[in-house]
Amino acid sequence: MTSQETKASNGSTIIIDTGCANLSSVRYAFERIGADVEVSDDIAKIKAATRVVLPGVGTAKAAMQALKDKALIDTICGLTQPVLGVCLGMQMLTKASQERGGLSYGNSNENTSQDCECLGLIDTNIEQLDSKGLPLPHMGWNQISPSQHPLFAGVAEGSYVYFVHSYRAPLGDFTIAKSEYGEGFSAAIAKDNFMGVQFHPEKSAGVGSTILKNFMRMTSESFDKENAL
Repeated sequence: MTSQETKASNGSTIIIDTGCANLSSVRYAFERIGADVEVSDDIAKIKAATRVVLPGVGTAKAAMQALKDKALIDTICGLTQPVLGVCLGMQMLTKASQERGGLSYGNSNENTSQDCECLGLIDTNIEQLDSKGLPLPHMGWNQISPSQHPLFAGVAEGSYVYFVHSYRAPLGDFTIAKSEYGEGFSAAIAKDNFMGVQFHPEKSAGVGSTILKNFMRMTSESFDKENAL
């Protein structure tokens, strides 16, 4: 896919402005593959986009509070176009995060020892990575074993991507790529039009670019066809 082909065929792609620190690096990664993207928290633009990216770094509590403050939670949960969560953005797609300092929406007396309630779009929870004595955070290049999910088309077994995290989604029914650091964990998860990668594609060189190009090929119709099979 050339830059001109990407711009001509990709429709609109919105990177949700969550206020997180990696917004610029995610945007630049898409621009490097020729994608025309916009960073926005405008609800109308997000709903109308061909595809949506949910970035995030930091803690689940702060990130979910940012979405709540911007009144974006219901909007994200109602999206039917392809949605890609990146790093913490992936974790926010799940039911809850074990990262302490929990947040329970609508409850002014929340218990800070509770797990942080997330978007609940993928039926799994985020727990601390059992590194078996290896240093945390898990930071640097590591190999992945991708599935046949279209997000990983053309990505070979054992490809290296770049991680920075201390919490993870376990291996399970929604795993579409796995990795290992002390224990096996989900390097990527998906359900229907919602996908998430624990690693940073924007820092993962050619492999990361391939994954972003695959995402740029997706539309709502991609999932309609899959569900019809």
